[in-house]
Amino acid sequence: MQKFLADCGVASRRKAEEMIESGAVRVNGQTVPLGTKINPDTDKVTVHGKRVVQKKGNTYVMLHKPRGFVTTMSDEMGRKCVAELVENVEARVYPIGRLDRESEGLLLMTDDGAFAQMLMHPSRHIGKTYRVTVRPSVNEDQIAALSTGMMIEGYRTAPADVRIVTREPERVVLEIVLYEGRNRQIRKMCEALGLEVARLKRTAIGNVKLGMLKPGDWRMLSEKEVASLNALAKSSLTKE
Repeated sequence: MQKFLADCGVASRRKAEEMIESGAVRVNGQTVPLGTKINPDTDKVTVHGKRVVQKKGNTYVMLHKPRGFVTTMSDEMGRKCVAELVENVEARVYPIGRLDRESEGLLLMTDDGAFAQMLMHPSRHIGKTYRVTVRPSVNEDQIAALSTGMMIEGYRTAPADVRIVTREPERVVLEIVLYEGRNRQIRKMCEALGLEVARLKRTAIGNVKLGMLKPGDWRMLSEKEVASLNALAKSSLTKE
């Protein structure tokens, strides 16, 4: 049931589980427990009394998340959410992973629950590219620590690809490619090395690049881009 709701774009699988447990979901007029199996062709599924219809195709969106927006579909504190930026997307999409409030750049959103789970699963080491402006400067030891891995809050970060893009007085722009998805990882790594992150922007996920998409705008992923992410996720799992 929770997979069906996620695939239909009603909510993420975790949120769908909460909705089922709260009794908001009914099958043929009856509340159901977690793990219930259904036949989408014959069973009538409703959420808060509204029927859920299985979609024939899924929607894949690239959003350029601006700074100041939280990566959630709603926020109890009244902060600006990425949901506001995709209100005119016909399907009900939700974020794949997160970008923290002060970070910006490429955020993928979809109503395809299986696709989202595949990209977020820890076993998939899909490279995510960031352009990071740090202050005041960076030395070779700090670059080595970022590249080879370092201890953060009791765990060692995975090796990353790091290169200097530009170096100016009191300011260095780095390109960092991460192959794991821990919360605020780049900010925590830089903080541990005494570096201030002035700006953090995600520019690519795998071979899918943000390009010239303006902050706050979105576009549909092409079939080629979706296929590329699927192939990359499968190949990264095969290498394990």
